[in-house]
Amino acid sequence: MEGENQSRVFEFILLGLSEQPEQEKILFLVFLLMYLISGLGNVLIILAIKTDSHLHTPMYFFLTNLSLFDICFTSTTIPKILVAYISGNKEIFYISCLAQVFFFIWFVGLDSILLASMAYDRYMAICAPLQYNMVMTPKVCVLLVAVCWFWACANALTHTILLTQLSFCGHNEIHHFFCDLYVMISLACSDTFINDLVIYTMGGLIAVIPFTGILISYIHIFVAVLRIPSAHGKWKVFSTCGSHLTVVCLFYGTIIGVYFTPTSTHTAQQDTASAVMYTVVTPMLNPFIYSLRNNDMKGALRMLFTRKPGLSL
Repeated sequence: MEGENQSRVFEFILLGLSEQPEQEKILFLVFLLMYLISGLGNVLIILAIKTDSHLHTPMYFFLTNLSLFDICFTSTTIPKILVAYISGNKEIFYISCLAQVFFFIWFVGLDSILLASMAYDRYMAICAPLQYNMVMTPKVCVLLVAVCWFWACANALTHTILLTQLSFCGHNEIHHFFCDLYVMISLACSDTFINDLVIYTMGGLIAVIPFTGILISYIHIFVAVLRIPSAHGKWKVFSTCGSHLTVVCLFYGTIIGVYFTPTSTHTAQQDTASAVMYTVVTPMLNPFIYSLRNNDMKGALRMLFTRKPGLSL
């Protein structure tokens, strides 16, 4: 027992995407650029929506929260690996790793549930337009976001508490650029049955239930669109949903590829590359997807950039 306590791990080493110094310099610049673009793009989305009264609708209320979540999401993982690449110190303390696991799971859950809330909003707007204003009131929108926060937080807290019950007493190298829950469990030297069970139940529910809700919403939307006689009307409806569908495909596609396929079918390098997609690339692309495909957003951004100094927001 004494030998086990002496060998217990209290810090880990984030190996990142490469262990070659030359490649790490390039990766630092790439990660930094994507982080800055993601942060700036999502901040601009938030400011544009806040300053344009025409966008004070449920859809853009959810989009504001999605942009806020994405800023927090990328800030959970990217700054640490940037510091590691620039300083050469890849160590991360056990408590910092736990914090990273908690916030990462929290913001992944928030994104998942919020995307489902946005799909429900589109369903109400297209399939029940006469009831839309009565159902999607500001109070209901705030309640939906509050449920997102609470449900995702409870899920993240459960996984993090269970992780603290595991012992780490040997290998401490993490072949990833952040402390992913799956990677941490694989390093544990104690029984992980409960952790795995909770991942496939609670963790699965927070992904499966919102994803199922999105599928049901869009099945009803597609059926409603098929009933529209004019091609122009169909295209107009599809264009309002296209941005959201693109984000859903990017987000869920990579997550399903990493967490819901047999581990024997992919390598650690493939998992890490997929993680880059939904932790960095997707939050970076979201502002472009929602602004370039949306005339209202493009108009709000133009107003934001052409607003005269001194005018109150």
